[in-house]
Amino acid sequence: MSEKASFGTRLRVAVQKHGPLCVGIDPHRGLLHAWGLDDDLPGLERFAMTAVEALAGNVAVVKPQSAFFERHGSRGIAVLERVLGDLHTTGTLTIVDAKRGDIGSTMQAYADAYCGADSPLAGDAVTVSPYLGFASLSPVLDQAHLTGRGVFVLGLTSNPSGAQVQHAVGSSGRAVAAEIVDAVTDENAARLGPGAGSGDLGSVGLVVGATVGDAVVRLGIELAASRAPLLAPGIGAQGATAEDLRRVFGVARANVLASSSREVLSAGPGLKALRQAAHRKAEECRAALS
Repeated sequence: MSEKASFGTRLRVAVQKHGPLCVGIDPHRGLLHAWGLDDDLPGLERFAMTAVEALAGNVAVVKPQSAFFERHGSRGIAVLERVLGDLHTTGTLTIVDAKRGDIGSTMQAYADAYCGADSPLAGDAVTVSPYLGFASLSPVLDQAHLTGRGVFVLGLTSNPSGAQVQHAVGSSGRAVAAEIVDAVTDENAARLGPGAGSGDLGSVGLVVGATVGDAVVRLGIELAASRAPLLAPGIGAQGATAEDLRRVFGVARANVLASSSREVLSAGPGLKALRQAAHRKAEECRAALS
């Protein structure tokens, strides 16, 4: 696969090979203690690098949650940079779960940090929040396009209070979340161009919780038309099932990348157990989304 292949293309290949699973690296206090580690920098490093060793080359995507590294200061961020570098070396795709969102020069700085060609904090994709207006994402979308990276835009999240904003009706008469999906649809259509095949996947994705119930249908959202990779958190510890995946995503389920963190990570710290848990979950998701 060429280094210049788009993120959407590389993601499709990775999912076909390993299954539609993204495993999060979330080194929060509870998991560190469950692994017999202290909640400090050595514990963070041991946890994160064990996860990298277990998952690299064995799953489609790994998603480190930036906040759990940031809370340890600059040395924690250095561990995150090492995680991203080691996974890149093995060819394993990464999504930096940072959920950044701002305006103007500040958003451009985030674009440089998470999508810059030579930035040590840049994975293959980054999560962003569009709730300062979709146009605020332009610096990240443009930078990601230039460097062959992906962007996952928060669309419909699973947290109960998210509906206060996402389900609210905008000036167009449509729900805010529906307007965000429409904007992602337009973005992918423009970036893919008229020569794209019907099965081509865009590089601008959406985060849609696997536990949002009937919200997609109720809000009149056409996920399949977006040509977007659909990052679906909520599998496993948060309670979403295979049936939830089919109900929420319907005909768009071929574009779903199911995300699981605690269920897989709780199998650690043994490398073999972690790999087995990841493989088992990937096959479950493949069956559910086939």
